[in-house]
Amino acid sequence: MDRQRDTRDEQFAAYVRDRGEYLLRMAVLLTGDWHAAEDLVQASLTKLYCAWPRIRADGPDAYMRQVMVNTQRSWWRVRWRRERPAPDLAAVTPAGDRAEDFAERHVLRLLIRQALAALPPRQRIVLVLRYCEDLPDTEVADLLGCSPATVRVHAHRGMRALREKLRDELPHWEVHQP
Repeated sequence: MDRQRDTRDEQFAAYVRDRGEYLLRMAVLLTGDWHAAEDLVQASLTKLYCAWPRIRADGPDAYMRQVMVNTQRSWWRVRWRRERPAPDLAAVTPAGDRAEDFAERHVLRLLIRQALAALPPRQRIVLVLRYCEDLPDTEVADLLGCSPATVRVHAHRGMRALREKLRDELPHWEVHQP
């Protein structure tokens, strides 16, 4: 029994090492806040660990997406609000990168994350799952418990709102319309 548990723990630890950064990036996009994203990943990994023996070897990412979406949705329902720190724009330039390019990319990423965070929760999650996770409408619909047509409506409205927000924030950038 102990050997089986040790193997399970090793497999789970390997999964977290391999996919941890990916999960955190997805959580940041879902929550719009770095600290809330860390909480979401931690809570979701706890649930994943409890279910680890029942998960197929090829399915932890799909299961984790479902857990993260459900956990985030339950947090929306609670509507627990807390003070949020202002984002820090100071950044260290990585080696070999021009400071102007790095700063511009950093600001652009920040503006996109802020624009995503300003969207209604359903629109935000649809955009993250469709465009960042590259999931088809049917899979997003299954995750959210709605129809694929509803997913397309949320995606359309969310993209329109993002374009409007980014057009105001980035007038010198060309924001493409479909």
